[in-house]
Amino acid sequence: MILRKLYTLVFLQNDSQVLLGLKKRGFGKDKWNGFGGKVEPNETIVDAAVRELHEECCVTVKSQDLKNIGHLEFTFEGESTLMDVRVFSTTVFKGTPTETEEMLPKWFNKNDLPYKDMWLDDKIWLPYMFNNKLFYAKFHYQGYDKILNYHIEELESMDSFYANKKL
Repeated sequence: MILRKLYTLVFLQNDSQVLLGLKKRGFGKDKWNGFGGKVEPNETIVDAAVRELHEECCVTVKSQDLKNIGHLEFTFEGESTLMDVRVFSTTVFKGTPTETEEMLPKWFNKNDLPYKDMWLDDKIWLPYMFNNKLFYAKFHYQGYDKILNYHIEELESMDSFYANKKL
Protein backbone atom coordinates (compact mmCIF):
# COMPACT_ATOMS: atom_id res chain seq x y z
CA MET A 1 0.00 0.00 0.00
CA ILE A 2 1.28 3.44 -0.97
CA LEU A 3 1.22 6.18 1.67
CA ARG A 4 0.70 9.63 0.09
CA LYS A 5 2.31 12.53 1.96
CA LEU A 6 1.45 16.08 0.97
CA TYR A 7 4.12 18.79 0.62
CA THR A 8 4.47 22.33 -0.71
CA LEU A 9 7.24 24.00 -2.68
CA VAL A 10 7.35 27.79 -3.21
CA PHE A 11 9.53 29.83 -5.55
CA LEU A 12 9.93 33.60 -5.41
CA GLN A 13 10.76 35.02 -8.83
CA ASN A 14 11.38 38.21 -10.74
CA ASP A 15 12.06 38.65 -14.45
CA SER A 16 15.55 37.18 -14.40
CA GLN A 17 16.04 35.59 -10.98
CA VAL A 18 14.66 32.92 -8.68
CA LEU A 19 15.19 32.60 -4.94
CA LEU A 20 16.55 29.23 -3.84
CA GLY A 21 17.43 28.02 -0.39
CA LEU A 22 20.34 25.81 0.59
CA LYS A 23 18.90 23.14 2.89
CA LYS A 24 20.99 23.03 6.05
CA ARG A 25 19.46 19.99 7.75
CA GLY A 26 17.10 17.05 7.25
CA PHE A 27 15.81 15.68 3.96
CA GLY A 28 17.61 17.35 1.05
CA LYS A 29 20.48 18.66 3.19
CA ASP A 30 23.14 20.49 1.12
CA LYS A 31 20.82 20.85 -1.89
CA TRP A 32 19.46 24.10 -3.34
CA ASN A 33 15.68 24.06 -3.63
CA GLY A 34 12.53 26.13 -3.30
CA PHE A 35 10.94 26.65 0.12
CA GLY A 36 8.33 24.33 1.54
CA GLY A 37 7.53 21.27 3.53
CA LYS A 38 4.83 19.07 4.98
CA VAL A 39 1.19 20.08 5.11
CA GLU A 40 0.08 19.77 8.73
CA PRO A 41 -3.24 18.22 9.82
CA ASN A 42 -6.15 20.69 9.52
CA GLU A 43 -4.04 23.02 7.34
CA THR A 44 -4.83 23.89 3.73
CA ILE A 45 -2.14 23.36 1.12
CA VAL A 46 -1.88 27.10 0.47
CA ASP A 47 -1.72 27.90 4.20
CA ALA A 48 1.13 25.37 4.52
CA ALA A 49 2.98 27.01 1.62
CA VAL A 50 2.64 30.47 3.24
CA ARG A 51 3.77 29.11 6.64
CA GLU A 52 6.72 27.11 5.33
CA LEU A 53 8.03 30.02 3.22
CA HIS A 54 7.96 32.31 6.25
CA GLU A 55 9.54 29.72 8.57
CA GLU A 56 12.34 28.94 6.12
CA CYS A 57 13.34 32.43 4.89
CA CYS A 58 11.32 35.02 6.87
CA VAL A 59 9.39 36.24 3.81
CA THR A 60 5.64 36.83 3.92
CA VAL A 61 3.22 36.16 1.07
CA LYS A 62 -0.54 36.39 0.87
CA SER A 63 -2.27 33.19 -0.13
CA GLN A 64 -3.99 34.91 -3.07
CA ASP A 65 -0.57 35.88 -4.48
CA LEU A 66 0.60 32.26 -4.71
CA LYS A 67 0.01 30.69 -8.10
CA ASN A 68 -0.23 26.88 -8.20
CA ILE A 69 1.95 26.13 -11.22
CA GLY A 70 2.71 22.46 -10.89
CA HIS A 71 2.19 19.09 -9.30
CA LEU A 72 5.10 16.72 -8.64
CA GLU A 73 4.97 13.12 -7.45
CA PHE A 74 8.04 11.32 -6.21
CA THR A 75 8.47 7.64 -5.40
CA PHE A 76 11.64 5.91 -4.28
CA GLU A 77 12.59 2.33 -5.07
CA GLY A 78 11.82 0.07 -2.11
CA GLU A 79 9.85 2.73 -0.21
CA SER A 80 6.06 2.85 0.19
CA THR A 81 5.72 6.63 0.45
CA LEU A 82 4.63 8.85 -2.43
CA MET A 83 5.69 12.47 -2.01
CA ASP A 84 2.86 14.62 -3.43
CA VAL A 85 4.32 18.10 -3.95
CA ARG A 86 2.28 21.16 -4.92
CA VAL A 87 4.47 23.79 -6.58
CA PHE A 88 3.73 27.50 -6.21
CA SER A 89 5.32 30.65 -7.59
CA THR A 90 4.94 34.34 -6.86
CA THR A 91 6.55 37.68 -7.61
CA VAL A 92 4.70 39.42 -4.75
CA PHE A 93 6.13 39.16 -1.24
CA LYS A 94 7.13 41.22 1.79
CA GLY A 95 10.37 41.12 3.71
CA THR A 96 13.99 40.35 2.98
CA PRO A 97 14.94 36.70 2.52
CA THR A 98 16.91 35.85 5.66
CA GLU A 99 18.91 32.79 6.70
CA THR A 100 17.21 30.51 9.23
CA GLU A 101 18.24 27.34 11.03
CA GLU A 102 16.89 25.37 8.09
CA MET A 103 17.69 27.34 4.92
CA LEU A 104 20.19 29.81 3.48
CA PRO A 105 18.38 31.87 0.78
CA LYS A 106 20.15 33.21 -2.31
CA TRP A 107 18.97 34.79 -5.55
CA PHE A 108 20.15 33.04 -8.73
CA ASN A 109 19.92 34.05 -12.37
CA LYS A 110 17.44 31.66 -14.00
CA ASN A 111 20.04 30.88 -16.68
CA ASP A 112 22.76 30.05 -14.16
CA LEU A 113 21.30 27.70 -11.55
CA PRO A 114 23.47 25.40 -9.39
CA TYR A 115 21.96 22.24 -10.91
CA LYS A 116 24.89 20.08 -9.73
CA ASP A 117 23.80 20.90 -6.17
CA MET A 118 20.06 20.47 -6.77
CA TRP A 119 17.71 17.50 -7.11
CA LEU A 120 18.22 15.73 -10.46
CA ASP A 121 14.60 16.30 -11.46
CA ASP A 122 14.83 20.10 -11.13
CA LYS A 123 16.48 20.57 -14.53
CA ILE A 124 13.60 18.63 -16.11
CA TRP A 125 10.63 20.58 -14.70
CA LEU A 126 12.00 24.02 -13.74
CA PRO A 127 12.03 25.14 -17.42
CA TYR A 128 8.24 24.70 -17.42
CA MET A 129 7.98 27.11 -14.48
CA PHE A 130 10.38 29.62 -16.04
CA ASN A 131 8.37 29.54 -19.28
CA ASN A 132 5.07 30.10 -17.42
CA LYS A 133 3.78 26.63 -18.29
CA LEU A 134 1.68 24.57 -15.89
CA PHE A 135 2.91 21.00 -15.45
CA TYR A 136 2.48 17.59 -13.87
CA ALA A 137 5.45 15.27 -13.41
CA LYS A 138 6.16 11.90 -11.79
CA PHE A 139 9.68 10.80 -10.88
CA HIS A 140 10.76 7.38 -9.65
CA TYR A 141 14.16 7.41 -7.95
CA GLN A 142 16.63 4.73 -6.94
CA GLY A 143 18.11 6.22 -3.80
CA TYR A 144 18.30 9.99 -4.07
CA ASP A 145 20.84 10.27 -6.86
CA LYS A 146 19.37 8.27 -9.77
CA ILE A 147 16.09 8.76 -11.63
CA LEU A 148 14.88 5.37 -12.90
CA ASN A 149 12.02 6.84 -14.93
CA TYR A 150 9.83 9.90 -15.20
CA HIS A 151 6.86 11.40 -16.99
CA ILE A 152 6.16 15.10 -17.46
CA GLU A 153 3.35 16.90 -19.25
CA GLU A 154 2.21 20.45 -19.80
CA LEU A 155 -1.24 21.26 -18.42
CA GLU A 156 -3.88 23.66 -19.67
CA SER A 157 -5.28 24.31 -16.20
CA MET A 158 -4.46 23.19 -12.66
CA ASP A 159 -8.18 23.24 -11.80
CA SER A 160 -9.09 20.81 -14.58
CA PHE A 161 -6.07 18.63 -13.70
CA TYR A 162 -7.25 18.30 -10.08
CA ALA A 163 -10.85 17.80 -11.14
CA ASN A 164 -9.82 14.78 -13.23
CA LYS A 165 -7.08 13.36 -10.98
CA LYS A 166 -7.82 10.71 -8.38
CA LEU A 167 -5.87 11.72 -5.26
